[in-house]
Parts: sequence; structure tokens; C-alpha cells
Amino acid sequence: MKDYYKILGVKKDASEEEIKKAFRKLAHQYHPDKSGGDEAKFKEANEAYSVLSDRKKRSQYDQFGNAGTGGFNYQGGFNPSDFGFDFSGFGQGGFDAGDLGDILSSIFGGRRVRRGRDIAVDIELSFQEAIFGAERKVVVNSKFIKQKEVSISVPPGIDDGQMIRLSGMGETLEGGLPGDLYVKVHVRRHPYLRKEGYNLIMDLHVVLSDALLGAEKKIGTLDGEIILKVPAGTKHGTILRVKGKGVPMGGSKRGDLYVRILIDIPEKLSKEQKKLVEELKKQGL
Repeated sequence: MKDYYKILGVKKDASEEEIKKAFRKLAHQYHPDKSGGDEAKFKEANEAYSVLSDRKKRSQYDQFGNAGTGGFNYQGGFNPSDFGFDFSGFGQGGFDAGDLGDILSSIFGGRRVRRGRDIAVDIELSFQEAIFGAERKVVVNSKFIKQKEVSISVPPGIDDGQMIRLSGMGETLEGGLPGDLYVKVHVRRHPYLRKEGYNLIMDLHVVLSDALLGAEKKIGTLDGEIILKVPAGTKHGTILRVKGKGVPMGGSKRGDLYVRILIDIPEKLSKEQKKLVEELKKQGL
């Protein structure tokens, strides 16, 4: 896990101004167009700044580390209309490419540094891959850059439609900054599981006798089959909780699986069934 505070050389309680000042110093020191520059360290500092200058991403990073941020950043000069995607809501506050431009402008004596175009690609994941994370390789091929293969680490718990930003993997300009690669994630639906935050939700249909008398039901989770105990007297719509079978939260922690019990009532009864129900009715059931 990368220590973004260490990369920028600031304390964990550093102010926004201190973080920006630290990045300005490193950008001046490592920019690849300067004598003695270091492109790898410049990109690393840029990555750290893009997270720590965004309050939401910084909070996620402080809680979960860089796995919690997922490398997400929805700024960096990306123009959604260029690719026909609707990314409304992704650019709310935090790191702004204008900050970087202003900093670089001061480094090069007021000369505005050119930046390569951003590029967007799509990937599709299974529901399980989205929950636990996955590794993907995509071939980037556009009119802006030569064809190249890029490895993508998808963080656990990503939602359908979310974007992953890979800094510096877009168009490269001679004497300028590289653009970014934006990966839009599409998640296939699961037959019976739904994701809500760090929890998973499913419905379990049971017959009336199971609800009245209790039963043990075999259910499928993303970790394999388990036996769920349905208590006697369970009401329609009751939600049972299975701890630790949800979405990874960082480290060894996971959300839970919630099972909603739905009692199936038959539309028609046989003569024998009807007779038994009438007998139960006499007993006050």
C-alpha cells in the first residue's frame, strides 16, 4: 500500500495548503522536462496529490488505504462529451486539473504546459469480480496514441458505471504531460444477489409450513453454499442476517448478507390440503 503522506513528505494532519505546497515543491523537483527530473517520481507525487487534495478521497484513503480510493479521480481535464458518456456527479469538488496547471505554469516561468488527451475504454465484470476485485488487461487503440496493452487493478466493491482513472496512461505529447486513461466498469447482474453499500441482499422463498415450524435451507453465497436456519414463526418479509458474507471493506472486514424471507401462498389447494387448513382454522391458526 502506498503511503501518500510519505510520498509528499507531509504529516497525516497536514492542511490542504500544506499538501499543495508540498506537491508544488516535488513537481518542481521531479518534472521530466527539467534537468535532473524523474518521471516516475513526478507521476507518484501527482497520484498522491490527486487523492490527498480531494476531501472525500482523502477520507477513504485514511480509512482503507489506497485500496479504498481505487485510484479514482474524476477530474484531470476529462471531457465526458468527447466519448458520449454521462459522468454527471463524478466531478464534485476535490482535485482539479487547474491546480496542476497553475503549479506547472509557475514552475516553467508562466509557460503553460501542454497535456495529452484523456482516453476512455469500457470493461465488463461478473458480479463476483466486482465484489472481490479483479485484474484486467485492455488494449488501448485510438487516433491519439499507438496501440498498447494496459493492466488494470479493479478494487473490491466497485459499482456498475463507476470509473477508474489511470494517471498518465492516455495520449503522450512530446515535451508535455501525458493524459489519463479512464476505464468505465460495467457489472453483470447476479441471478439473485443485489449489492447495497457493503452488504448483499437476496430473497428466499419458503412454504407456509417452513415459516410456521422453522426449517434449514441451503442457500448460495459468493463464498459457496451455506445452511440458513429459518426460525419457527418467521413472518413474511422477515430479514435474516448472515455476518461476514458481504462486500470486502478493507483488511479482513466484510459487510453482511441479508436474506429476506418470502412466504409462498398457493393459489389453489387440494381437497386434503383444504381439509387440513380448515382444521387449523378451528384451532385458531
